[in-house]
Amino acid sequence: MNIRPYLLAMTAEPSYVRNMAGTLMTADELLQAHIPDRQVELVRGVLVVREPPGYLHGDVAIRLAVRLANYVDQHGQGRVLAAETGFQLQSNPDTVRAADVAFLSKERVPDPRPEGYPAMAPDLVVEVLSPRDRPGEVLAKVGDWLEAGARLVWVIDPRRRLARVYRQDGTEAVVLEHQSLDGEDVVPGFDCALTTVLENS
Repeated sequence: MNIRPYLLAMTAEPSYVRNMAGTLMTADELLQAHIPDRQVELVRGVLVVREPPGYLHGDVAIRLAVRLANYVDQHGQGRVLAAETGFQLQSNPDTVRAADVAFLSKERVPDPRPEGYPAMAPDLVVEVLSPRDRPGEVLAKVGDWLEAGARLVWVIDPRRRLARVYRQDGTEAVVLEHQSLDGEDVVPGFDCALTTVLENS
């Protein structure tokens, strides 16, 4: 497909970006699009384009991903995915959201592994905030994950040194720096002190 109309509409600020022709993009078109040096998602057919996150974001995300993946592997609980893996959460119009870290229980791991976007939500989603993230957009993304079936969403805020926990049943919690992220019944037994993923060394 011709991605140029979408790119022409990009702005420097993270925002919903509509193409100039007024047509909606599909998940398949997104998968085949080549948008260099950008992070992209699809929200109800509308392309969302953002600048790549900075160092702090990447450092926090990988520290948590490594700890979670090691635990999940040791206990045979499923799969942990990173690197902004996309999941198709809705169709017609399509929504593809990308998680900083995602966990799928072993019963839900696709077999064979798809090359594209699995039509499902992870059991656990981790979002690490960047300085330019807007609260309304973050909450919209959390809502999309939960509505599509995610059971637990952790939003980690490195600047405020806390995390917010959103659950499928609608309850929420705040985890402070000296407290721990708890896998609850989604990743049973997993417990990670927030300070260990926020520390400088």
